[in-house]
Amino acid sequence: MPALNPYLASMPAGYLFREVAKRIDDYQRNHPEDKVISLGIGDVTRPLSAAVTRAMASAALEMGTKEGFRGYGPEGGYPFLIKAIYKNLYEPRGVTLSSDEIFVSDGAKSDTAALQQLLSSEARIAVTDPVYPVYIDSNAMTGRAGEYRNGLWSQVEYLPCTAENGFVPPLPQHYVDAIYLCFPNNPTGVALTLPELQRYVDWAVQNGVLIFYDAAYSAFITSSTVPHTIYECRGAKSCAIECGSFSKLAGFTGVRCGYCVVPRELYGGTLHRMWSRMQSAHRNGVSYPVQRAAEAVFTPQGMRDCRENIDYYMNNARVIRNALRGAGLEVFGGVDAPYVWLKTPGGISGWQFLDFLLEHAQVAGTPGEGFGPSGAGYFRLTAFGTAEHTQEAVTRICRAL
Repeated sequence: MPALNPYLASMPAGYLFREVAKRIDDYQRNHPEDKVISLGIGDVTRPLSAAVTRAMASAALEMGTKEGFRGYGPEGGYPFLIKAIYKNLYEPRGVTLSSDEIFVSDGAKSDTAALQQLLSSEARIAVTDPVYPVYIDSNAMTGRAGEYRNGLWSQVEYLPCTAENGFVPPLPQHYVDAIYLCFPNNPTGVALTLPELQRYVDWAVQNGVLIFYDAAYSAFITSSTVPHTIYECRGAKSCAIECGSFSKLAGFTGVRCGYCVVPRELYGGTLHRMWSRMQSAHRNGVSYPVQRAAEAVFTPQGMRDCRENIDYYMNNARVIRNALRGAGLEVFGGVDAPYVWLKTPGGISGWQFLDFLLEHAQVAGTPGEGFGPSGAGYFRLTAFGTAEHTQEAVTRICRAL
């Protein structure tokens, strides 16, 4: 038998969303007559823009011609898409980037998982808590997170985000090499204002700490005080790498396209060179038809359709938030993000609340404990369902409560 990765082999339990899916499947198997509505995993339900599908189909047909066929593309993305990302997402916000600082990928999840490869095996990380599981899992699989004891990784510094501190994480109290930030946040749905985010940038610059910033939900921001990119903060290009995604912006969860920004200012260009080297070693780039589809997101029709879909989901969030507050629950988020975060009733755990909802309302969501120790006693619902299912789900929940 070959020598195996001991850290991966000893990972606790299963991936959060697989465990939730298993509980749903078990309930459905025992109650085939019931229809479970899931507001759990953050997958979109609205169709792609016609501008996007036309561009994808046209590019696929183009690949079937002698003149239009393309083999391996540039690992960092085709120039036409890189230019479109910069012109539409960064330049209007006063952020200056060169074309080789934007790297196209198959999604923010892949990039956020790969970022830890920039760090040494001894590097210490800090994460907001609760946190999107991929940040910790990717570090744990390399041994950097230490040992898993009583729901905590021994070498990770957790920054609690709870109702008591307004879900704004405190600064790390111990030395760390890198910190993961995701705002608007998954799972809490809370966003940071520009002054709040500037505080982390100033601290990172002062202490030589690298920020891994996940901006996957920036398209859902409605508050004028909330930045859409960390590079709106002074000094951020000298301390932060930002990941973005077309999954939520344009419904690309089943298409797969994202991007990562690695400024040349970071540590004298060292991280830019390292990331470029990783791209050439690990990836052959996102397919040409997908990149043409992503480019079409920024056409007038593409932007109108995407905005309509985002507004649709945010209306779902409003429906969830208002209904559950009316039922007496303590509810957060759902204003600048498509996630509603709530305190479980009666002090029960999130997993107990999931079982309660399945049994009494035939509705599923995601237990807060799956996102970290500070998620205990919380529960996440997503706004990505259809309007009809969302309304039916909250009606069932309120009736069950």
